[in-house]
Amino acid sequence: MKAARLFGKNDLRIQDIPVPVVLPGEILLRTAVASICGTDIRMLKHGHAYATEENPLVIGHELSGTIEKLGEGVAGYAVGQRVCVAPNYNPRRSRLVVAGDGHLDPDYRALGIHEDGAFAEFVRIPADAVAQGNVFPIADHVSFKEAALIEPMSCVYNAYEKAGTRPGDTVLIIGGGPIGVMHAKISRLAGAAKVVINDFHAERLEMARSLDPMFLTIQGDVRAGILEMTGGRGPDVVITACPAPEAQTLAVEIAAVNGRVVFFGGLPKDRALVPLDTNLIHYRQLMVTGTTRQSLRQFQACLELVTEGVLRLEDLVTATYSLENTTDAIAAMASARGLKTSLQIGA
Repeated sequence: MKAARLFGKNDLRIQDIPVPVVLPGEILLRTAVASICGTDIRMLKHGHAYATEENPLVIGHELSGTIEKLGEGVAGYAVGQRVCVAPNYNPRRSRLVVAGDGHLDPDYRALGIHEDGAFAEFVRIPADAVAQGNVFPIADHVSFKEAALIEPMSCVYNAYEKAGTRPGDTVLIIGGGPIGVMHAKISRLAGAAKVVINDFHAERLEMARSLDPMFLTIQGDVRAGILEMTGGRGPDVVITACPAPEAQTLAVEIAAVNGRVVFFGGLPKDRALVPLDTNLIHYRQLMVTGTTRQSLRQFQACLELVTEGVLRLEDLVTATYSLENTTDAIAAMASARGLKTSLQIGA
């Protein structure tokens, strides 16, 4: 099979490698669509501990496809079944796993991060992931392209739950990429009165408005514009959907009294110490939190929203590449051209 393997920093190679052998309890998935994530961009740009010259890694963790083969003992699935996969799973039981927060367990594993993932014609789903329930059947009317986006959407859903967005809120999203627009979509579903997207790229803001004319946008410096929109009060919810330290500082400074701030975009390690005015947190009674990854419950909730037609994701995909052009696809995504980029790998 063909696969995109990461050997190290800026070293991604398209190679012919053996189709994975399926052991008892495992599932072999024929990949249909895999989406490019910011994590894939960072892994290519900076390298990754699990991707070396001696042990290259097939990256990619946003995926959908059809079941090609069932390992011995696998029940509840069928060959040819259309599915999408939550990539994070737990090889051990712990307090966090039992509580439904296995995605936060320090010993979690993930396709495309710790072991071979989605940028390949076939993907082996480990027995622990199958047993945990990470393989989700998808309805016939849900496209593979949309199903592959359940993973990032469920990360956004995690942040939505933490923010506690409610009807009438003003929500500010700093970062107008595909993740920022996903935050905007779920905020509208939650009943937010104003959903404001901030970005430096005019093209991305125009794309966001074309998806939903109710989205408000501010290009560049957001402080004056958001205060004017809210009569000087500030937004009730601020989400930083970008890897920028200054966005986190700003989020605390402009949030309204009793506001909720969610740091969604992680920061580079060398920029992770951020100045925050904690008096603002104290006197305005701000709730400041962060979120990462998603639980299986949140993944399932997003799949149901898409299945029932309540939430549309396919309109986020603005470019599609072949597996052979994975490097170009990642470069396009990194350049902030368009919104989401997908790999069309199979039927």
